[in-house]
Amino acid sequence: MAFKHGVLIVEQATSVLAPTEATSGIPFVVGTAPINLASAAVAVNTPVLAYTYAEAVAALGYSDYWSKYTLCEAIYSHFVLYGMSPMILVNVLDPATHKTTVAPAALAVSNRVATLAVGGVLLPSLIVKSSDGATTYVSGTDYTAAFDDDGHVVITTKSTGAIPAVAASLQVGYDKLDPSAVDSDDIIGGVTLEGAYTGLELVNQVYPRFGILPDLLLAPGFSQLPAVAAVMKAKGGNINGNFKAVALTDLDASEAYTDAAAWKSDNSYTGNLQIDTYPKVTLGDKTYWFSTHLAGRIAATDTDNGGIPYVSPSNKPLQIDGAVLADGTPLYLGMDQAAYLNSQGIVTALNLGTSGWKAWGNQTGAFPGVTDPKDAMIPIRRMFNWIGNSIILTYLQKVDDPMNKRLIEAVTDSLNIWLNGLTATGALLGGRVEFRASENPVTDLMAGKIKFHLFITPPPAAQEIDFVLEYDTTYLAALVA
Repeated sequence: MAFKHGVLIVEQATSVLAPTEATSGIPFVVGTAPINLASAAVAVNTPVLAYTYAEAVAALGYSDYWSKYTLCEAIYSHFVLYGMSPMILVNVLDPATHKTTVAPAALAVSNRVATLAVGGVLLPSLIVKSSDGATTYVSGTDYTAAFDDDGHVVITTKSTGAIPAVAASLQVGYDKLDPSAVDSDDIIGGVTLEGAYTGLELVNQVYPRFGILPDLLLAPGFSQLPAVAAVMKAKGGNINGNFKAVALTDLDASEAYTDAAAWKSDNSYTGNLQIDTYPKVTLGDKTYWFSTHLAGRIAATDTDNGGIPYVSPSNKPLQIDGAVLADGTPLYLGMDQAAYLNSQGIVTALNLGTSGWKAWGNQTGAFPGVTDPKDAMIPIRRMFNWIGNSIILTYLQKVDDPMNKRLIEAVTDSLNIWLNGLTATGALLGGRVEFRASENPVTDLMAGKIKFHLFITPPPAAQEIDFVLEYDTTYLAALVA
């Protein structure tokens, strides 16, 4: 030991840990994108973390044909209508396989310009030939090709090239994206023989890649398919083996509202980590899946409350002007009809007159079959997820530390301080953590297992406020006073 003489300082790690709070209102969205229009395209089945509309469009492209390109709807709704960020997007539309080939056909040329008014064209596959098909022209030498604002290909012949200035037509062939070839298996995804992750399975790569934990799972345009919804709610309960998220799923909007509950039950849209939405919604001439708007509404509500998900998205404004069935038929639900849907665990949209359109409903898909508040009420379920995720993120640093009194006190003290803070802000009605001998038998302690018991009470949504009106005859005395 080295000889020392004087005053020495030894620093010790702080026993009370500052909590690492999980993010909230972060969507993970799987769908299809017009990748041919992307200026900085990413590979298929690659998670894209986007903080702005421009970042998302650069990586995935954009088209107003939302029925074909479902990610575009989510991008527009989340960034433009609700002004929220970030979001994680996964495109499963693979230009290598989800495509069709169109043989060369005549295309009119005017003033050296020909416009191919077709969407989804893969520019590298473009074939331009003379009108008789005898000569194949070279891109960059004989012509240039680029997309216009509508996503159509504009072919411009070059004066220095081999295409005659007076050419009245060309033969043009190409490959184009085929979004209709994408099915539920592509959205569900999995792990390939080579170990590559695809589809919804990629939610397990988000935290390792970006250090961000998504807590909302979406697949607009596909979540109304029972096979997809089943995987979404399963993934919500097991992200990286530890974390939890909520799946926002759409019910079949072709059903009348009186049949929506039966459809939900028959197709097992009944998870406690699932929020079921019905019907579809509109804004202007655009029709949206309700799940994309609810994601924006949830993110906005969380942001308004310090990033803590203790406030329900119900009775909060939606950026919509109508609700419709799948065929476009307007649906104007009264409060009694909306309450019926809510009683069946379905979130809907309600027009409250001068207050505008609001999200309406506080129950998860598990309700009414499950009435335990932590599983049945949206803000309570999300608070359990958020607190659980936050605890994991905070105390991972303590794993493999010596299991002694100092460790136990560090965990209980810091957690109780954090829970007291959440209680003071109104995010909890109360909370505490205990280390109980009865829950920590000697055999577990010998194996290095230690258990803490948390008691938390997130505030329920005040979904029913009653007033009693009574005629009081005593005030008649004022007439003769």
